[in-house]
Amino acid sequence: MTTGTTGPTAATPPTAVLDDAHTGDIRGALGTIAHGDTAPRTGLPAKLKTLLAVVGPGLIVMVGDNDAGAFATYGQAGQNYGTHLLWTLLLLVPVLYVNQEMVLRLGAVTGVGHARLILERFGTFWGAFSVIDLFLLNALTLVTEFIGVTLAAGYLGLPKAAAVPLAALTIVASAFTGSFRRFERIAVTLCAASLLLVPVYVMVHPPAAQMARGFLVPELPGGSGTLSTALLLIIGIVGTTVAPWQLFFQQSYVIDKRITPRFLRYEKADLWLGIVIVVIGAAAMMGFTAAAFAGTHGVGAFTDASGIAAGLAHRAGRTAGALFAVALLDASVIGAFAVSLSTAYAIGDVLGMNHSLHRGVGRAKGFYAVHAGLVAAAAAIVLIPGSPLGLLTEGVQTLAGVLLPSATVFLLLLCNDRQVLGPWVNGARTNAFTATVIGVLVTLSVILTAAVLFPGLTAATIGWLTAGCAAAGLAGAGYAAVRRRSGPARAPVDRTGRERWRMPPLASLERPALSTARRLGMGALRGYLLVAMVLSVIKIVEVALGH
Repeated sequence: MTTGTTGPTAATPPTAVLDDAHTGDIRGALGTIAHGDTAPRTGLPAKLKTLLAVVGPGLIVMVGDNDAGAFATYGQAGQNYGTHLLWTLLLLVPVLYVNQEMVLRLGAVTGVGHARLILERFGTFWGAFSVIDLFLLNALTLVTEFIGVTLAAGYLGLPKAAAVPLAALTIVASAFTGSFRRFERIAVTLCAASLLLVPVYVMVHPPAAQMARGFLVPELPGGSGTLSTALLLIIGIVGTTVAPWQLFFQQSYVIDKRITPRFLRYEKADLWLGIVIVVIGAAAMMGFTAAAFAGTHGVGAFTDASGIAAGLAHRAGRTAGALFAVALLDASVIGAFAVSLSTAYAIGDVLGMNHSLHRGVGRAKGFYAVHAGLVAAAAAIVLIPGSPLGLLTEGVQTLAGVLLPSATVFLLLLCNDRQVLGPWVNGARTNAFTATVIGVLVTLSVILTAAVLFPGLTAATIGWLTAGCAAAGLAGAGYAAVRRRSGPARAPVDRTGRERWRMPPLASLERPALSTARRLGMGALRGYLLVAMVLSVIKIVEVALGH
């Protein structure tokens, strides 16, 4: 369906869009909006048609995050701790929204991907660092998606040697159609299939009062050993729900879909739709897993997602176990879609290659080669006999925990860059909330890295690490407040006419001037990232070698 009409448009100044395939009609899975459409949406039918045409980026990035790793994390939380950790999902809702709203705003206003903006605004080191780390982390994440495929296929009685190549072929072929709309229709269909978790929840029917208490009453299991393990699992829930690849994928996908600032409020509704589905799926998994293993020897003995399927079958019948396995297979494929594309988009952005799903393979060879190569390599690793799949999963969690704070730091800096976002820069409340989130993420990253390096980490040590990070954060906030008061006042942001404002070409922008405090902060961030990554890799290699 096509929405609105194309009215007369004034000549517009040049923008920073890097690939000319990123301009034109919005051709979504559920509708079309003509390029240059300026017709007002005054009635409910017109607004609904516009929303249907825009839906996609927020839905896919959110549902894609409920992937194979999420199934394991949420399942472990339910099996080992019942519904006691449901409250963490509500705390993550504002974090999910604020982070992803900032990147969709960056995408719609700038027309330039996340990695390229980091490269242009912060220099070669940070640009290369962001792309190389994203590449490595996404490659490992893809392996975990195919681990999910093998677990689902094994439970359903399908041979691993056939299921993995078939899943890989589906993922590659869906992107290679040369049609953005065809790809998005496939992805949206898979997102709808993620709702299979709802009938599983109904079959198992966890007690409603217990679910409500889990959401509304924050609590942790007792005992020092249990407490430290639960704290690390909470960090895992944060890491699996808020992942670095989401930032790169959503920004680039918004650009590829040709979303402009005029349609940002519809895209925000799309993002909320995705968040609601994610929370429903995560809560359903925690709830029905808790009910399936309650009163059994399986409590506290989580193994993997196939063990959850078996527990569901024992509690509610084979249909429940089979539906869960199909949902796991579906989630693994959606996750692989988004993770592989986020890498291809980022590399295409930085290297200046054509990088759009609107282009056929012949007109974007490098983009499709990166996408297919990553998928094929991950599938091949899973098929190698004796591959350390559990170790790779641990590596993904560790690296994601290390990288997430830095990704959010750059996101905050870009969203306060007036040359980049002009009248769309952050307001004071968004900055305050995001700065708090960054502080929490840095603390969780430090704890996660320490836990991997020192497996015997106690609750007391975690408490000291948290206190130290909090003290450092308060000192930094105090210093920033003093600097703001003593420095020259910045001119207020003029937000008039912002629906028509787009970032000018990158070459016309001046490099941002970094203060001494910001240079010191970025230097400290660089040092922490390098040390944490090197130590984590050494630890993983030691485990692999059996030392």
